[in-house]
Amino acid sequence: MKLYVSNKNESPRMFENDFVDACSRWHWTSPLWVYVPFVAFLMYLSLVNFEVSIIVTAALFVAGMFAWTFAEYVFHRFLFHYHPKSAWGKRLIWILHGVHHDYPSDAWRLVMPLPISLPLAVVFYTLFYLVIGESHTPAFMAGFVTGYLIYDIGHYAVHHFPIKGGIWGYLREHHMRHHFKSPHQGYGVSSPLWDYVFGTMFKARSSENDKSSAPHSSRRTADHRAE
Repeated sequence: MKLYVSNKNESPRMFENDFVDACSRWHWTSPLWVYVPFVAFLMYLSLVNFEVSIIVTAALFVAGMFAWTFAEYVFHRFLFHYHPKSAWGKRLIWILHGVHHDYPSDAWRLVMPLPISLPLAVVFYTLFYLVIGESHTPAFMAGFVTGYLIYDIGHYAVHHFPIKGGIWGYLREHHMRHHFKSPHQGYGVSSPLWDYVFGTMFKARSSENDKSSAPHSSRRTADHRAE
């Protein structure tokens, strides 16, 4: 069974309103322009404003990156692949993630739109502030956001960059199998760690055909894409 509608680089209309539809499309570099300066500012706050030591700042940064991999897995598995029963719920999940599985090579919908990621950043910063305190939050958040950037830009790369071999070649194959072979396995994009931990890693290949990450098979219907 074919698990996508089109694997061409085409961007379907999602909303009737032209402005809202345009806001659903973002260039893959857009997170970099916003979040790289933000990460630098957070590191400045940690080291200069709060005078957190370099070692502690580095440890918090790494911990934040690690926390992102878990958040990425949870969002992808339990939210983006949730199967609601209501029509509006199905439409919402399709907007959030289903459209990406229907049109996996749409270059304009591979990074999270800033109107969604920015409010989420505020929510996570507030959460970390409440849990680990004011002085430790900037470095932890810097690592968390860096992990997000690796995920978001890496996600674009595995779909559109000519990657072969190495860690990114492995991550590309991992993600392509999620798209074109087993959409209920392989939820990790920037890391397969939590797939191993929670038992959603792909089963061993049983044939030579599984070695290919190219899509094939019959058409899948996108019930909730826009008219």
